[in-house]
Amino acid sequence: MYKILRTDKAEDQLRDIIYYIADESGDIDVALKYLDKLEEAINQLEEFPNSGSVPRYSILKKQGYRVLIVGNHIVFYKVDEKNKVDKDCYRFSP
Repeated sequence: MYKILRTDKAEDQLRDIIYYIADESGDIDVALKYLDKLEEAINQLEEFPNSGSVPRYSILKKQGYRVLIVGNHIVFYKVDEKNKVDKDCYRFSP
């Protein structure tokens, strides 16, 4: 099993996404449901770290990134096979 580690930047971006959805929809429940969807997809990486796709851009491939599409966002992450830790240093892209 792998462990997900998140960067501070990833946490900030996730919070910004949820605030944006809450503001745009006018409904905090909509934002929280989307947060649950994102969290569930990200947490599945603990068991299935290679479930994301290899990115099409060579610079990301060379750096070992994988991508996971969740709703309208892309989660960028790396898998550390040596330490069996999933380094979830994701960045969201609308």
